[in-house]
Amino acid sequence: MLGVLSETLVRRREPVLADLLPGTLVRDALLVLAFAGLTGALAQLSIRLPFTPVPITGQTLAVLLGAMALGAPRAVAGMAAYLLLGLVGLPWFAAGSGGWAVAATPSFGYLLGFVLAAGLVGWLASRGFDRNPARVLLAMVAGNLLIYLVGAGWLAVDLRLSPGAAISLGVAPFLLGDALKAAVAMGLLPTTWRLVGRRRPES
Repeated sequence: MLGVLSETLVRRREPVLADLLPGTLVRDALLVLAFAGLTGALAQLSIRLPFTPVPITGQTLAVLLGAMALGAPRAVAGMAAYLLLGLVGLPWFAAGSGGWAVAATPSFGYLLGFVLAAGLVGWLASRGFDRNPARVLLAMVAGNLLIYLVGAGWLAVDLRLSPGAAISLGVAPFLLGDALKAAVAMGLLPTTWRLVGRRRPES
């Protein structure tokens, strides 16, 4: 694990999938808005659980998979747009919610975590972590851990929970679903690189 991390830190930047598309500023603007829109659309796949204020949604798949396809700058911009437009009233958070009142909910930390995780996972993708299933899995795990850390941390502070209770309510119910999302990414990203003929040989 430490060897992979040290190699990642010194590796030169690799292209991400979005770099294969023609254009520059207009392309990037459209990709940022599409990323925000996809996250908002998958947020509507929402299942409320009776024992936690945090719903199960499709957001994390959009956030982490999209970030790996776009790279860090576009991914962070897309998640910032998603967050800010939702806070000013666009009803595209989970179950059609939106507005500044969302910032006072126990689950708001997960939205903040999306921005940070998009940056981390996008950066890892630009270091070749989107080309190989094992490395895709590492990137997805890292992104999910960051989302859990911020989201469950906010949940604990907002509801005055112990660390154990925060994990029970804000992490444990989502592990299986996030594992399935990681499996989707492990198959989709390397396959896409093979299809476009730009897969970098792994060292």
